[in-house]
Amino acid sequence: MRKDVRILLVGEPKVGKTSLIMSLVSEEFPDVVPYRAEEITIPADVTPERVPTHIVDYSDAEQTDEQLFQEISKANVICIVYAVNNKKSIEKVTSHWIPLITENTDKDSRVPLILVGNKSDLVEHSSMETILPIMNQYSEIETCVECSAKNLKNISELFYYAQKAVLHPTGPLYCPEKKDMKPLCIKALTRIFKVSDLDNDGILNDNELNFFQRTCFNTPLEPQALEDVKNVVRRNLSDGVCDNGLSLKGFLFLHTLFIQRGRHETTWTVLRRFGYDDDLELNQDYLFPPLKVPPDCTTELNHNAYLFLQSVFDKHDKDRDCALSPDELSDLFDVFPYMPWGPDVNNTVCTNEQGWITYQGYLSQWTLTTYLDVQRCLEYLGYLGYSIIAEQESQAAGITVTRDKKIDLQKKQTQRSVFRCNVFGDVGSGKSGFLQAFLGHNLVRQKTIREEHRSYYAISTTYVYGQEKYLLLHEVFPDFDYLSDADLACDIVCLVYDVSNPYSFEYCAKVFKQYFMDSKTPCMMIATKSDLPEVKQMYGSSPLEFCRRHKMPPPQSFTCNTAAAPSKDIYTKLTTMAMHPHVSQADLKNSTFWLRASVGATVFAVLGFAMYRVLLKPR
Repeated sequence: MRKDVRILLVGEPKVGKTSLIMSLVSEEFPDVVPYRAEEITIPADVTPERVPTHIVDYSDAEQTDEQLFQEISKANVICIVYAVNNKKSIEKVTSHWIPLITENTDKDSRVPLILVGNKSDLVEHSSMETILPIMNQYSEIETCVECSAKNLKNISELFYYAQKAVLHPTGPLYCPEKKDMKPLCIKALTRIFKVSDLDNDGILNDNELNFFQRTCFNTPLEPQALEDVKNVVRRNLSDGVCDNGLSLKGFLFLHTLFIQRGRHETTWTVLRRFGYDDDLELNQDYLFPPLKVPPDCTTELNHNAYLFLQSVFDKHDKDRDCALSPDELSDLFDVFPYMPWGPDVNNTVCTNEQGWITYQGYLSQWTLTTYLDVQRCLEYLGYLGYSIIAEQESQAAGITVTRDKKIDLQKKQTQRSVFRCNVFGDVGSGKSGFLQAFLGHNLVRQKTIREEHRSYYAISTTYVYGQEKYLLLHEVFPDFDYLSDADLACDIVCLVYDVSNPYSFEYCAKVFKQYFMDSKTPCMMIATKSDLPEVKQMYGSSPLEFCRRHKMPPPQSFTCNTAAAPSKDIYTKLTTMAMHPHVSQADLKNSTFWLRASVGATVFAVLGFAMYRVLLKPR
């Protein structure tokens, strides 16, 4: 909401502009009225909306046209004052004042106008009959108030309506000609409805309505009040209430009713609680709350964020198959202004036989976004209403910033759950196959992937010492001379060469010697396409000798040309090395070290899925 309100009073001479301001301030009609009142600031604590309000007077006797134009451009709301006993001052509203204001304000953000009929104490009739056609002609006119500076009639109401016109404008919400809400308002309220529909059944039941009420207005609805609301909708709309809950049509009808009855502050309270600004766009402060990430630290989702994302998955997995079909995924992202996941996501995370993103794949993609682009993750959580539904201050409450990697090395332990492995190798060495194999895709499955849907990332879970961790594989573009800081910043390096190509290993050796020989980042050599005949590598030493000389584990044989899903043992080894960069090379060669690390991995993988099935049953 705005931090302050600036009200300007304009109108013909002698209509009582200055008297209105002085009557408001002194609560009595002034005996002597100056040409113009000085600018007055009303402190926040004495205004109904708790916002400082500046009231500015205009006098053509004391001010130039240029000064008037400046004041018009600075004003948040303009009160055009006329005298109800002076027809000429009423005519000037449309012949002079409205055109003058229109010329001096931005066309895209018209300032709201209030027509003020002063001196009502001097007449017995109302000017409303003359004013109503003017109000219908100009959509920027918020309301009309008849008042009397002399009798103090409607003075405080006038300034309250002026304040309200700025803080809760009707313009963005409602079209008087069509007698309906504007498309942007309908779109915003539809998103709010979908976020608040916690079980995704298309109806707000009593619990959901109460949660919504408490979230927006800090107070639950009494059972009778709840019934009264539903009865109002029932009487006016046949499908507004279904199964004793409020449908989207009913929800939109209620807000239309609020606006039509001058209660648009109710709708604005809801919109602002769900992150909308005065233009009905989601506020940048709401989407991107401050989050400081120092160098050498990474970003991960915390337990609360994972619980929230699990509830979002459950809400949209209608057929309970632990995967999201294209329709279910589209429904999930219906509260976004665009589709955030492209077809490449299906080749970045685990999918089922139909190519649909599984529960594990869904959480993996969120983990990847949080790690690579935490600002985007905050934005996405904002669209889903994380801070509202999880009752947190902002999306930033769902993010853990890990400690500096140097501290992990000093303490020889890490609290992180996500580890990045950058995969290097020459063209055709099998990097892409290595990434896809991590997702359980063998060579036959990989050949069905279209080039434009290819992904340079793969992320899934592995189990080390029985703990679930995420391993993020990133295929680095094989341009040796242009390796960026991101290409080099990782927890472990994979150097991939093709055993059937005699020139494949040389690239790995060059990358290692130039970029990683003196770094503390552990490296592993992967001998891919091990199902093909191995040829001698055209390099000064064999891959095994090279690894021995540089204190690396021996090259690991790997192939994705298998009948079933490729083996995942190598990925457990990579995660273990990433978690323990301080472990000596002698330990890495010791088979009992690997056995200890991977023990329970298979058991935990099976147990994890069984646990998910158990959790599904009571839902």
